[in-house]
Amino acid sequence: MVHLYSPGANRFRQFGSTTVAWLGFLLLILSSSAAWAQNVAYTIRGRVTDANGGVGVPGATVRIANTVLATATGADGTYELRASVRPGTYQLAISSVGYANITQSLTLGTETQITADATLREDLVGLKEVVVTGNSVATSKQQLGNAISTVNARELTQGAAVQIDQALQGKVAGAQVSQNSGNPAGGISVRLRGTSTVVGSSDPLYIIDGVIVNNDSPELLDLGGYAQNRLVDLNPADIDRIEIIKGAAAAAIYGSRASNGVVQIFTKRGKEGKPSVTVSSNFIVSKIRKTLDVNTYPFRFTNTVASDLTQVPAERYDFQDQIFRTAVGTDNYVSVSGGSQATRYFFSGSYFKNQGIVDATDFDRKTGRLRLQQTLTNWASLSVGGNYTLSDSREIPNGGLVTAYGALTGFIFSNNFVNPAPNPVTGVYPGTSPSNLTRTNPLEAINRFDFRQRTSRFIGDVQLNLTPFEGFTADYVFGVDSYTQLGTAFIPPGNTTPDYATGFARRADRTVFQYNNDVTLGYRRNFTEWLESTTSVGATWQYDEVQSTSLTAQQLGIGGQTINNGVSVASEGRTERRIEGYFAQQTFGLGQRLYLTGAVRVDAASPFYDRLNNDANWQTYYKASASYLLSEEGFWKNGPLTNYVPTLKLRASYGQSGNLTAIGAYDKQTNYVPTSVGGLLGVYRPAQLGDPRLGPERQEEVELGFDAGFFGGRIGLEATYYNKKINDLLLNRTFEPSTGFLTGLQNVGTMTNQGVEVLLRAVPLQKEKVVWNITATYTRNRNEVNGIEGNGILPFAGGFGQVAAVNGAPVGVFYSTYYARNPDGSLLLTPAGFPQRELGVNGVPQRTPEGQPRGSVLSKIIGDPNPDYLASLINEVTVAGNLNFRLQFDAVQGFDVFNFTRRVGERDLYGGLAGYEPELRGEVPKGTSAVLFGIFEEYIEDGSYVKLREASVSYTLTPKFLGLQNIRASLTGRNLLVFTNYSGYDPEVNAAGQSTVVRNFDFVEVPIPRTLTLGLSATF
Repeated sequence: MVHLYSPGANRFRQFGSTTVAWLGFLLLILSSSAAWAQNVAYTIRGRVTDANGGVGVPGATVRIANTVLATATGADGTYELRASVRPGTYQLAISSVGYANITQSLTLGTETQITADATLREDLVGLKEVVVTGNSVATSKQQLGNAISTVNARELTQGAAVQIDQALQGKVAGAQVSQNSGNPAGGISVRLRGTSTVVGSSDPLYIIDGVIVNNDSPELLDLGGYAQNRLVDLNPADIDRIEIIKGAAAAAIYGSRASNGVVQIFTKRGKEGKPSVTVSSNFIVSKIRKTLDVNTYPFRFTNTVASDLTQVPAERYDFQDQIFRTAVGTDNYVSVSGGSQATRYFFSGSYFKNQGIVDATDFDRKTGRLRLQQTLTNWASLSVGGNYTLSDSREIPNGGLVTAYGALTGFIFSNNFVNPAPNPVTGVYPGTSPSNLTRTNPLEAINRFDFRQRTSRFIGDVQLNLTPFEGFTADYVFGVDSYTQLGTAFIPPGNTTPDYATGFARRADRTVFQYNNDVTLGYRRNFTEWLESTTSVGATWQYDEVQSTSLTAQQLGIGGQTINNGVSVASEGRTERRIEGYFAQQTFGLGQRLYLTGAVRVDAASPFYDRLNNDANWQTYYKASASYLLSEEGFWKNGPLTNYVPTLKLRASYGQSGNLTAIGAYDKQTNYVPTSVGGLLGVYRPAQLGDPRLGPERQEEVELGFDAGFFGGRIGLEATYYNKKINDLLLNRTFEPSTGFLTGLQNVGTMTNQGVEVLLRAVPLQKEKVVWNITATYTRNRNEVNGIEGNGILPFAGGFGQVAAVNGAPVGVFYSTYYARNPDGSLLLTPAGFPQRELGVNGVPQRTPEGQPRGSVLSKIIGDPNPDYLASLINEVTVAGNLNFRLQFDAVQGFDVFNFTRRVGERDLYGGLAGYEPELRGEVPKGTSAVLFGIFEEYIEDGSYVKLREASVSYTLTPKFLGLQNIRASLTGRNLLVFTNYSGYDPEVNAAGQSTVVRNFDFVEVPIPRTLTLGLSATF
């Protein structure tokens, strides 16, 4: 393909020289350390305890402010911090997740042995919690005018989730986390405050230890819509905490990549002290929670002619018994951490292998992670980290939305009066579907097909942190994410597939390489007791490239699985992008209660570079926010209100951000296609017209909220209202054939998301031996899209054309045929007594003199996959500090599911589901299922559900032998109970995988299994 734009070398050289200049500046500062005054070696010891009960707080960070000198408390809360600094007065900052951070004065003089104990109080509101709001900028929550959610390591691992994004389910207000498939590496979709694009991805930007990582969901093999997303490569046990930035105000400094929000993941690091070893092993059992009711009627019709009621005996088979199995797995983990004041290390390794509930499927993942931290001086530190993952999976194709082969697809298209077992003599599998609509025998797909995927991935970073003088910080991050994903497929010749009877082989690979350079400078200063200032400026340079190859062969010879064993077709793709951005942010604090923040970000990205006009198309994004600690006012602190509401913060923010995912690297250009005809070389015109005027989708958001603590901090409440509007929405427009092009992207649409999110934390019971914690979330979002061309309807192929964007409606509604009805709402039947589709003209139903529908088939919005609200409730009870019980219920209410599975399974041609039995029994006229097949409204169901997402019980021992610090045994269940009226496997599935707009489309996707995990871990 010929591209009118390719990134220029001059721009790359400019980028490289700028980076070198920054590095030179930082190294120049570093080399000047000898000029600083002589230091004294101090040893600071102490114990950090919980204000409730006085027990030690393990893992708390103890840091000397304005230096890089820090350590962490041990299992009993004690710490030792060695510091070589000048004598004087310093601030000792102590922090731990779930506690209010404190700072206490520390005077260092002639005495070199110092004792400094500290007491932390539980903080349900979290105003003093420090979060990273952009690159390396650390900010106290009390200064923020927007909501940021934090999930710690304990919350991530208690539910025995095997993927990071899966572990976030129900724990973040404003986030909808959906598992699209029950495969062992099943894809996950994350939506923060609704969908923010139509043709792009709505998944947030993911950053791991400062490294921007790729979380694409490439479908190298057609598995029926299911695809892995690449967060599956990471082990949740390696995570220290996750911070979720949901609003544009907080994400504004990420510019054109932040329209969908930002998820920042921080991994575990080494702590000063003797080596600490943690080992764990989990045994996993998974089983299908619910199977579909199948047709067990002992007779069948001899044909589909409505007037012929002849039946013959039939033996029925439940194919599900041979498709699904009880799956087992294991998850093993070891980590070693420790170090000195100057050098700290963390190493971990893991092996995870889990079978799928569909026979012959599995997923295994091997990981190794290393983090080294070196303190160079008392104001300079260097950190280097790397993570390597090798994963393998065996897949069973599921047919689905594109192709007609697969196990569950074969099941739903089969006549279940045919025995699917192979001929005991020849080994040949019989066809199980009608001869006029061939589909694959599901048992043949399981036993003869060979589909595999493998991913090799490295994520690494180098970070330099400087505090050369009081209040000033300089941070540099270089991050790399590189992986190769390989998919292979083989269907042997002589099979029951409709398209590949002569065999099929495929090899597809995708190599991704990307890096980011980020420099951030910060300066904090207290000008007076009532005025403080925090200034941050930064720059980022990012690059990514993707290379993909696909080789497909048919007409295979006997005995070979590779593509050179048949007639092959090859294709290849290459893309690259460059992004450059700069930001500045200023915060003023007034009276330690009012904080005002303003920021600006400018960036340019190569997909929007206008080569014809040599215009980089720079984009500017603004941010402003205010935070007011009303409870710090004298009238509040000294009045009766403080007894009931000791903490109250009001906040407001406005921000802008952009979206790069809606446009490919070269979609702005008209990409002519090379060809060769009769030995003559040339190009021909593509179907899509480029447009040099295209710009990124832009988002504006207003956010209002408050954070409050009640009754001595026993209850914490965060409430937020947001209203965000996406302008310049990129949509595919259809052109007149006379233009020579069929379609083209244009910035023509708009989209809005309005909603409310609430987070409640409470400690109803807090005794010496018993503590009861409650966490609840509530999220409500309303989405609307406008700017669709022509008749205001844009269908999407991923849902067989039954899913669309419709002006004035939420994105991704089900738009299709519906019942003809009488004025009283009852069904309008044909003279033969059948239901029928509505007909009319220009969208208006019409009637014949006899009262029957006339005109063409009409369609309308028949369902909405977007929920009315999401909610979760987590109860956790700890007894005597050792025994822990935990339950998490998740609710998703007021949404529809398109049950395409039922549509096929109840059709007379197949008739494998129990819903077809009334026609066999004569309870409805023969032919009813054929009529209903064309009325899609029939298959829209309420998908509302309440799930017991997680349930666990654990017991922790603290023995005093063999150097053990603790031993923990646990039993955890996931997806144990589902309360729903939905008739399918599970309302939380999507046959279109991680599609942005096709949601809750159920077409025999692998259901989410019920899982039990027995775990044992020990720390030495």
